[in-house]
Amino acid sequence: MSPKALKIALAASVALNLFAVAAGVTVIVGQARIESRVESQHRGTRVPFRTMLESMDPSVRDRVRQELRATAMASRPDFNEARTARRAAIAAAEAERFDADEVSTLLEQSRTAELRGRSRLEAGAVTVLGTLDIDDRRALSSILARNGGRSGRHGGDRGDRREPPAAPVAP
Repeated sequence: MSPKALKIALAASVALNLFAVAAGVTVIVGQARIESRVESQHRGTRVPFRTMLESMDPSVRDRVRQELRATAMASRPDFNEARTARRAAIAAAEAERFDADEVSTLLEQSRTAELRGRSRLEAGAVTVLGTLDIDDRRALSSILARNGGRSGRHGGDRGDRREPPAAPVAP
């Protein structure tokens, strides 16, 4: 083959490879979008908490808001404890000397605190729901969804709010 023919063949090969890579990326991105749409359809729509409360009588709305806020504030220490234990577990896992038992213990403490906080939130929500009439209860029942706190004021995206890991806590 002449040098000119080799250059043409090389250029055609590069163009074909670029086209193949672009087609592959397009397929992967398209598939991810489709999966995301299907998943969001299965999850259902997230209704912001404020929107749920709009249909309620103002006096009931204020009472519900105050009671749920009080429950959330009461459970805050549990969630703070869970975050602190998880940060400590991360720090222990990153330490020079890896202690699997310590990391496991800290993760268990984190899960326990988170479950305690979630239980407190759910119990408060059930108590509030028990005081409402059927229409208001139907409107607010979605607050029992596990992902219910991620809509509304935060727009569904809390971003990465991680703080630097804390020093390991002795068990």
